[in-house]
Formats: sequence, structure tokens, C-alpha cells
Amino acid sequence: MTMYDDTGREYFLGPVFPLDVMEQPLVTERRDIYSFPFGDAEMVQMAFSGIYIVYGDMRVYANRSLNFDIIGEKELVEMHFTLEGDGLVLNEASGKQYLFKTNQHNLHYTPLSVGSGEYKGLEKYKFFEVHFTTRFFFELAKESSPMLMQFAENIQSGKNMHLSHDNLPISFAMHQCIKDIMNSRFTGGLKLLFLQSKCIELLALQAQMYEDAAGKSSLVCKSIIDKDRIHFAKDYLLQNVIQPPSLAQLAKIAGINEFKLKQGFKEVFNNTVFGYLADHKLNQARELLITGKVPIKEVADQLGFSSVQHFNNAFRKKFGVPPGKAKGK
Repeated sequence: MTMYDDTGREYFLGPVFPLDVMEQPLVTERRDIYSFPFGDAEMVQMAFSGIYIVYGDMRVYANRSLNFDIIGEKELVEMHFTLEGDGLVLNEASGKQYLFKTNQHNLHYTPLSVGSGEYKGLEKYKFFEVHFTTRFFFELAKESSPMLMQFAENIQSGKNMHLSHDNLPISFAMHQCIKDIMNSRFTGGLKLLFLQSKCIELLALQAQMYEDAAGKSSLVCKSIIDKDRIHFAKDYLLQNVIQPPSLAQLAKIAGINEFKLKQGFKEVFNNTVFGYLADHKLNQARELLITGKVPIKEVADQLGFSSVQHFNNAFRKKFGVPPGKAKGK
């Protein structure tokens, strides 16, 4: 991929993996770090068995317009997840604009060769994408959800499109799946199986969310302000893991009524308020235990569990094994 700044200066980011690499039954991986006069970036690429994963982050020092030319395989279906930062991308081939906002996702088929993006200075942009070759995507979409089957039909008709006009929020389960892919410790054939299963799981989660959204006649969080308040409530909750507020207290802090908080949280994060908190705590606990450096009792205390027994029961219920089995893995 080649990138140009607003003065026309050229920067080469390296080629997108070609189709023959994407089709190989082994994981090909590359990590690149870039330093430009206008900012810094890091990008990781992985390809295997009809799947191409790319993720990374970028920070520009001042407001910047960047143009890019992608050289390589274009016939890919892309799951895009904006993990951090807001951006606007113009596909110059189709004339369509795509707005990417923090914690949102969509599914695209846009054979893009030339485009441009608008980025704000000192803001970090972090993204995660899974691309499927059209061959493999058609196999996955066959006899799946109605929206995915319709999406595949439209691709076969040669249409540039996205799964939905509106992006949807990234759920906790999606974040965890993305995290698992980024932090995979498997090697060889096991890594291929693990990454493939996680990418398919991510597609299933995405498709189900859009099917659910399409079936809803009305949403509680209809305005940007309502959604911002729900995100504020989530951030406050995670900042007070040890002594979380009650629903009534959290609603008051977020400036929203309790009904809208409960329903809105379910809409935005596909989880209840305290279900989200419990998932967060248990995933934090698993990460602490995997390092092998923190005793189980200390983990339980750090994350505000009432007792080691309560922590053991909750951990076993979520992960299928007791904390001792996860420790040091």
C-alpha cells in the first residue's frame, strides 16, 4: 500500500498479502512499525486459508488529509472494527464516504484501489479488520443468516455495499474475540485453527447483531446524546470496579433515567450493566492469572469479589475451569 500526504509526498507501507498467500493452509504474519514526518503507525498482517487479518494504530501530529493506493488483492469482504478514534474515508472509485467512529463496526464489500482519509491531530486511531476472500465468504454465507445470504447475493451481482447503512456498537463479546486474536499464543497448525475459528465467531456475532437490530421496531437510545451517556456510564462503571454504584446512582451520574440506562446498555453493549461489569472483571482476572505472578486470593481482592469461593465459582462458570487451572498458562 502506498500513502501520500497533503503535499503529495509518497510513503510506501508495504504490499497487501497476495491472494496465493491468503489461500495457503498456514499462517503468514508480518508486523511493521512506521515513523513519518506527520505521525507514527504500526500495522500487523496475518493471512491463511482464505482469511486476511490486519490491525494497527496511527497517530498524526496535526489535522491531516492522507491519500492511499492499495496494491494487491481487491476481491475481499471486510469486517471493520474501529477500536479508537473517529475518521472519514472516501472511496474515490465509488464516490462513497464511510464514517468510522470509536467502538463501531460494519461489514463491507468495497473493492478499493484509491481513497483518502481525514484525520485529527494528536488523536489515536486504532482499527481491526478481518477480510475474507469472496470464495470463502460465499461458503460461510451459504445457508446462514438472511442478511449474510442477501449480502453474498449482492456481491455476486458486482455491487459495492455494506451490511447496514448504520454502523453498530462493538459488543463485549466482539472485543474479547478481537483481543483473543491479537494475543494468540498458539503456533503452527493450532494457530491456524484458533484464528480461523475466532474469525468465523466474529462474523457470526456481527451478523447476529445486525439481524437483531433489523428486527427491532424502536430503540431506546435514539440520539447521539443518549448513546454518549451510556458510554459515559460504562466508563464510570469500569473506573469503579471495586465499589460499583447502584443502577439508580449510575443513572443519576450519567444524567439518564434508570429505564433508559438498563435498556440502552443492552442495546449498545448487548449485555446488562452488571453482566458487562462481571465479564470485564473475570477477563481481567484471567489475564492476571495467565501471567502466573499474582496469587488467586490477591486477584479476587483486587477485582472486588466478596470471597475467594465466590470468585472461584464465577470463574469456573464463565471459563469452564477453576482459576488454578488458568494460572500460569
